[in-house]
Amino acid sequence: MERDYDDVPGTYVFDGRRYRMGYHLNMFLMSLNKAECRAEFAEDERAYLAKFPMTEAQQEAVLQRQWLKMLHLGGNVYYAFKLISHDRKPPQVMYGQMAEPNMSFDEFQAMMIAGGRPIDGNRSKKEQANG
Repeated sequence: MERDYDDVPGTYVFDGRRYRMGYHLNMFLMSLNKAECRAEFAEDERAYLAKFPMTEAQQEAVLQRQWLKMLHLGGNVYYAFKLISHDRKPPQVMYGQMAEPNMSFDEFQAMMIAGGRPIDGNRSKKEQANG
């Protein structure tokens, strides 16, 4: 079922559809709240992920740190923050990689300091296609 917000470019609204799709991915991400889980994940990421019945695509997105793909596959951006924190990287790294096109930390930071992404051309996928 199409939703009006499905037309917003680069936006993955965490609605019921995404909740169901990403349940196990998000349970993994939330497990990183516990020190013993972070230690086990750091020891062998793939083996730890096997404890969660995620899709292969979700597991690969985690292993490759494909932040935007995680959201597309049902991940919650606030839960994904647990993983970037585990990696001891600033959140701007994740946010820059979620931007379309991908941006480096410095590019993302410069864009935000300059006032953020302009709204023109970014309101809807239809607007971008006609742009």
